[in-house]
Amino acid sequence: MKRIRVIRGWKDLSAGDRGASVAMGSFDGLHLGHQQVIGLAAAAAQTLGAPLGVITFDPHPRVYFRPDEPAFRLMKPDQQARALEKLGVDMLYVLPLEAELAGMTDREFAARVLHQGLGARHVAVGFDNSFGKDRTGSPETMRAYGREMGFGVSVAAPVGAGASDAGEGDKYSSTAVREAMRDGRPEAAAEILGRPFAIEGPVQRGRQLGRKLGFPTANVDLADYVTPRFGVYAVRTRLSDGREFAGVANIGVNPTVQGVTRPLLEVWLFDFDEDIYDRIIETDLIAFLRPEEKFESLEVMTEQVMADARRARDVLGV
Repeated sequence: MKRIRVIRGWKDLSAGDRGASVAMGSFDGLHLGHQQVIGLAAAAAQTLGAPLGVITFDPHPRVYFRPDEPAFRLMKPDQQARALEKLGVDMLYVLPLEAELAGMTDREFAARVLHQGLGARHVAVGFDNSFGKDRTGSPETMRAYGREMGFGVSVAAPVGAGASDAGEGDKYSSTAVREAMRDGRPEAAAEILGRPFAIEGPVQRGRQLGRKLGFPTANVDLADYVTPRFGVYAVRTRLSDGREFAGVANIGVNPTVQGVTRPLLEVWLFDFDEDIYDRIIETDLIAFLRPEEKFESLEVMTEQVMADARRARDVLGV
């Protein structure tokens, strides 16, 4: 598989980094609706004999414009780049969302960034895409700028059960994924994403209480991810070397144990006994088993964890 090239910025790019057919959006989660936008850009790239690019923003527009809102991300940049690579994307343009970019009108953005900076030959957007200061740009204005500046434009229709060209009814969206995860419905999130929702991060060093109780856990901070419903999940975890293990995980603050203040993903990998502290792991949340509970003793908690593990094995077929 050809490696994706990550290009940060839009100014003074080399000739080899310009002239792509690009899909534009925040693409948090890269759900099936996002994939349709990228598919339109890919079709144009093939027709034009151009590379396939994706434009995204750093920080996410929601972080830039509404910094005080709760954590909401569905994937980290590395996860996004890997997923785009699997879709055949050649170049990922990460545009720095700062005062200059945020202050551009929709026309300035189309002219300075898309046309002059990236030399885009085609631009694909979603049906509800907006761009430019105060979000005044729309798919219709993008089409007009494309005709004026010489790049093609395609617009993806809503995707999902009941979706219509007018944007009515259900549609695949990052918001729907977040709602599903907050409600403890990972299967619903997976239907929208086209794959399970996954949390990635380095394994933290803890008190090793789980190991003493017979179920060693790898603990990962939730960082900027949307916070899933606190509780126990059947999971699959990938190590950096590509190996994958079934397991059971708790997400929350583990109220039975004193001193946990930040929500953690605590995952017990079945049939695994290696030191993976500080290594990056990625855990798919497959099924919600039960809400988080406070137990009267560590012994009662351990009994429940063992029951959770048996149920997770059944769900995962291991």
